[in-house]
Amino acid sequence: MPLPTMLTERLGLNHPIIQAPMAGGGDSPALVAAVSEAGGIGVFGAAYLAPAQIAEAAKSIRERTRRPFGLNLFSPLPTPERPKDFAPAIARLAPYYVELGLPPPEVPAPPTYSFDDQFAAVLESGAAMFSFTFAPVPSQTIAAAKAKGMVVAGTATTVEEAVALEKLGVDAVVAQGSEAGGHRGSFAQPFEAAMIGTMALVPQIVDAVRVPVIASGGIMDGRGIAAAFALGASAVQMGTAFLTCDEAGASDAYKEKIMASREHETRITRAFSGRPARGIVNRVMTEVGDEVPGFPLQNALTRPMRTAAGKAGRTEYLSLWAGQGLRLARRQMAGELVARLVAETRATISRIGN
Repeated sequence: MPLPTMLTERLGLNHPIIQAPMAGGGDSPALVAAVSEAGGIGVFGAAYLAPAQIAEAAKSIRERTRRPFGLNLFSPLPTPERPKDFAPAIARLAPYYVELGLPPPEVPAPPTYSFDDQFAAVLESGAAMFSFTFAPVPSQTIAAAKAKGMVVAGTATTVEEAVALEKLGVDAVVAQGSEAGGHRGSFAQPFEAAMIGTMALVPQIVDAVRVPVIASGGIMDGRGIAAAFALGASAVQMGTAFLTCDEAGASDAYKEKIMASREHETRITRAFSGRPARGIVNRVMTEVGDEVPGFPLQNALTRPMRTAAGKAGRTEYLSLWAGQGLRLARRQMAGELVARLVAETRATISRIGN
């Protein structure tokens, strides 16, 4: 692997490999701990959890490993305008609820906790890394995390966003290429204007900021890791590659869908959450479309459907977040994957050197 970087040294990592946060059940305390135990760092997606649940997740991770781990939250966003009439949105989803044997969808209630409440739990979690996405967080949030000794990272999908995050005081920037699965982190431009591939995005951000850059999007094996380092990245963040690991929280049906899908079978959608996200095309994505309430309203409307579908193994109703490197997905233990990634990266760098 490449020489130690600020990130590996500050976080105490053997390998500059970060397991991407996958809020909503894609990751798990077991997955996070396994990646950390293998010498990388697992980051738990806590965006949908109440403070007490964040504390419990962190406790569960600490019980499994003494190695560093991270927590991720969605940045506080302006409350979207609530539709005057929820009837059309409910009507679009009602048939799926019937098919799953669920009561009709209901108008979502506001959450009972705030970002500040969640972040207070993060500060007491013992995490070594705090990352955020969707927008900049308040400067006092970064200061508070740093005071706890945490490495702070924010997500950027353009150079402009990366520069803004550096000015805010982050320790590292996650450069999220358009290939990445899950929600887009764009905040300075409409997401359509920020769909820049990882190969083009990473070196431009590296040239524009002085903090370490973490490459994310479409990286599935050692060849991708070696390429990211050649572009100037200090580490890689990988989500889809870890989503099919045994310890991941995704259902077996979800994992098998990833294994059976191909690079052309994902696209960006708002159908499940109200915010642009990349996932495998399925029935709900196709039929519901993007004319839906904004995030997090649509996310709340579809949650019962997605929860029931996950338990039943019905992938046509699931938000199958995944990146474009689907053919490279593997089913194995997370520790085995990390070891394989390290070996592949070394082999790739050696082959290039010769």
